[in-house]
Amino acid sequence: MHALVITLLIIVSIALIIVVLLQSGKSAGLSGAISGGAEQLFGKQKARGLDLVLHRITVVLSVLFFILTILVTIFEV
Repeated sequence: MHALVITLLIIVSIALIIVVLLQSGKSAGLSGAISGGAEQLFGKQKARGLDLVLHRITVVLSVLFFILTILVTIFEV
């Protein structure tokens, strides 16, 4: 069970890093490079929708991260 929780924690950590990097910041970061073409084709509304989805995924992954981290500490004791 401990190995499963650690494996899930690693997967969630990597996914969280990727999703955070995909979000647009003040300088439009990595998501500007990815969604830049989509903004020109579909307008800015689609880019805002993408940012909203990425924000929601970030919230879910961060909650999972904290839950899994607490589980790892419980299983080690």
